[in-house]
Amino acid sequence: MGNLVIMPAMAQNQSRFNLGEYAEEATIIMDEPVKPANHFIEANTQEVTLNHLKNDCITPVFSKDNELTINHAQFVETIQDAAQSFFSGEKVEQATIRTSHIIKGRIPEAIHKPANQLLESDKTIYYERAAFSIDIPTIYETVGGNKLNLSIVGVRAYNQMNLYSKKVPQIFRLAIGFKNTVCCNLCIFTDGYNDDLRVNDTTELYRAALELFSNYNPAKHIYLMQQLSNTTMSEHQFCQIIGRMRLYQCLPTGYQKALPRMLLTDTQINSVAKAYINDENFGSFGSELNMWKFYNLLTGANKVHSYIDAFLDRSLNATEMALGINSALHGDERYKWFID
Repeated sequence: MGNLVIMPAMAQNQSRFNLGEYAEEATIIMDEPVKPANHFIEANTQEVTLNHLKNDCITPVFSKDNELTINHAQFVETIQDAAQSFFSGEKVEQATIRTSHIIKGRIPEAIHKPANQLLESDKTIYYERAAFSIDIPTIYETVGGNKLNLSIVGVRAYNQMNLYSKKVPQIFRLAIGFKNTVCCNLCIFTDGYNDDLRVNDTTELYRAALELFSNYNPAKHIYLMQQLSNTTMSEHQFCQIIGRMRLYQCLPTGYQKALPRMLLTDTQINSVAKAYINDENFGSFGSELNMWKFYNLLTGANKVHSYIDAFLDRSLNATEMALGINSALHGDERYKWFID
C-alpha cells in the first residue's frame, strides 16, 4: 500500500490527502441484470432528498424558550460544505440521506378537521432520526479484493435530546471512514468517529467536522483492515465465536463488564450466521473464513438491523470485535474469551 497523507485543505502548500495513484478505470457492463440498490443503512429507513427536508419539514424547537434546533437539512449542508472545503480538489458527492420515525402534525387552521379531510397543506412533518452519507470516490483503496471509498457519515436523533427544556448544546454523531463499494458496508475506526459531538450552532458544527477530518488517520485504518485479510479461522472457530456472542447477551452484569463490549443483538448475530452460509460476497460455508470477510458479516448485519440512532456505535463496535478477535487468534488475551 502506498503512503497515505491527510492534511486540512487550508494548508494547500503542504502534502495533502490523495490516493489518486490507486485509481482504476470503471468498466460498465450493459447486459447484466440490474441488482437492487445497496444502502449504507437499511433497517426501517427511507431515502429522502435534501430539498424535501428543507421545504417540506418543520424545524423542532426547544419548547421552554422556543429556540430553534439545528434541523436535519442544516446538518447535512454544514457537513457537505466542510467536506468540500477540507477535500478541495477531490470529487465530493452529494449526500445520500435516509430518515426514520416520522413525526406528524397539523397547522392550527386544521386542528378541527377530520383526518380523512386533511389536505397536504394542512399537514406538518419532521423526522425524529436522520442519517446521511457523503462519498469521496477519488480517495479509495482495495482491501481483500474489495474497493473501499472514503465516506463521511452523520447521524442526528432528536430522541436523544430533551426538546422540552431550554436550549442546550445539541448532540450529533459524525464519522469518517471507508465504505465497501461491493455491499455499502461501513468501516468505522476510533480516530474517525465522534459519538458525542455537542454544538450550539452550525459554525461550531463546521469547525468540529474539520477537526475530525484532520485527526483521522486513513493510512492506519487501511493498514488495520488489510491485516484482517491475512488471518483465517476454521468453521469450528467461527461457530465457537457465534456461540460465545450469543452467550454474551445472557451473562451476569459483573461477568459481562469484565469482557470487551459487544453491542450486536441476537437478531444481528443470527444474521451473521445466515450470511456465513448464504452471502455471495463474504460467505464461506464449508471452508476457512478470513477475518476481512468476518468483519463484513458483522457490518452487514449492523447495516440491515440497526436503527439510525444505534448505527454508528455498532459500526465502530464491529471494528473493535473484528480487530480484537483477529488479535486473539494470534495469541492476544483481551478477546480470548470469544474463541475459547
